[in-house]
Amino acid sequence: MTKVLLDRRFRPIPEDVILHAFEALDENKCGYITKDDLVKHLTQGDEPFTQEEMEDMLAVALDPVTDTLHYRDYRTKLIVDETKTFPFNV
Repeated sequence: MTKVLLDRRFRPIPEDVILHAFEALDENKCGYITKDDLVKHLTQGDEPFTQEEMEDMLAVALDPVTDTLHYRDYRTKLIVDETKTFPFNV
């Protein structure tokens, strides 16, 4: 796995692609996804999140007041700056 990372075989996902993915889940086009909808989408399908992965994501992704994911704000936490050496300085 280290060789895969060092060879940069998996490129970071561009910000616009992340935004489009969240927009696809936002059925009402309101700029946020409810906790229930997020859990439903991420725990079903071919590669579902585990309970632990879901809890970890919800802990950092949800607005504590509204219990929703404001994805335009959250996506910035998912962006990797490719101008920096990541994940290792070699």
